[in-house]
Amino acid sequence: MALRPWLDARRSWQPGHAPALLVIPLALIVTVCVVDVLAPPHVHLGPLLVAAPAITVAFAGPRTTAAMGALAVTAQVLIGVLRGVFGTANIQAQIAALVVVSAVCVTVSALRDRHEQQLHQARSVAEAAQRVLLQPLPARSGPLRIAGLYLPAEEEAELGGDLYAAARTAHHSTRLLIGDVRGSGLGAISNTALLLGAFRAAAHRQATLPRLAVHLDAAFRWDTRQWRPPTEQDTVEDFATAVLLDIPDHEPVVHLISCGHPPPLILRGNRLVPLVPEASHLPIGLGGTFGIAEYTVQTFPFEPGDLLLLYTDGVIEARDADGVFYPFTERAPQWSTDEPEELLRRLQADLVAHAHAHLDDDAAVVAIRRTASTPPPSGPAL
Repeated sequence: MALRPWLDARRSWQPGHAPALLVIPLALIVTVCVVDVLAPPHVHLGPLLVAAPAITVAFAGPRTTAAMGALAVTAQVLIGVLRGVFGTANIQAQIAALVVVSAVCVTVSALRDRHEQQLHQARSVAEAAQRVLLQPLPARSGPLRIAGLYLPAEEEAELGGDLYAAARTAHHSTRLLIGDVRGSGLGAISNTALLLGAFRAAAHRQATLPRLAVHLDAAFRWDTRQWRPPTEQDTVEDFATAVLLDIPDHEPVVHLISCGHPPPLILRGNRLVPLVPEASHLPIGLGGTFGIAEYTVQTFPFEPGDLLLLYTDGVIEARDADGVFYPFTERAPQWSTDEPEELLRRLQADLVAHAHAHLDDDAAVVAIRRTASTPPPSGPAL
């Protein structure tokens, strides 16, 4: 599921994109003109015209701001002519001040528009990077229906340290990864790309989940440490919590390895079943001495109709204004009958409302519905 609608909702009003608000400065100009012309000689409202371009710059571009400034100057000249004071030093000073203020407002508007263009280009690049790194999950894989949701903590960010990916194996199963890379910023994005690349390159080739876990840990450690001096090898703090899963087509179970990550949840009817493994291994990047034998695969029932939820700690640690954590395990069973896409839509709306549209950490969720178990294949997988 794309994060675009949520971000668009948070950016629903932008400077330069509210033409209906032009009524405000126009009404101000008309009102000042009429009142100033009809008022007693000692009443002068002309200086208030400076507010017209100042208000316009808040929601319009440089051309509209310039037009409003010109209209305000014209109105000031008209007031001076109608009141017979156009040649006085006072009215001339007011006109000059209005011209200067209008010019400043036009300059500010032009600079803001240039900045918005640069920001738009940066967002386009970020969106392209997101599509490349955090590729959309397949809607179907064997008997599974799958949907993913990613919400960034920062309003202008498109990608952070949370990640998910899926791969189809030759032995008729679906493998999934969900993880959370330590840290934020470019370093976290770089490590996210590293872990996703390692998973996509090896998930379909490694015969077992322990072999895949060893491969991911070794690739992560090598890339984050290869250029560091030997004296700094023990001070590296790059790692990622993760859950690796393998879901066979023809058997109603899910196999998983947990590497310090929050346990997945299964929604079975109105019941919620946490998949808490007996052993939680060190995060990816910290298991340097681990061999294949040290990684324990846990197997849990995953029957037709069950809904499996994978998530990162950004979901369960989202807080409201009073500091109360989001009650994920209480809310999720309410949507157990929904399909993955619909469930994530409801979860997104509920989570954003709980956190008042301000997440302290990135959040990612993957929902997987098993529709039916298929019989074992008689031939090789395509």
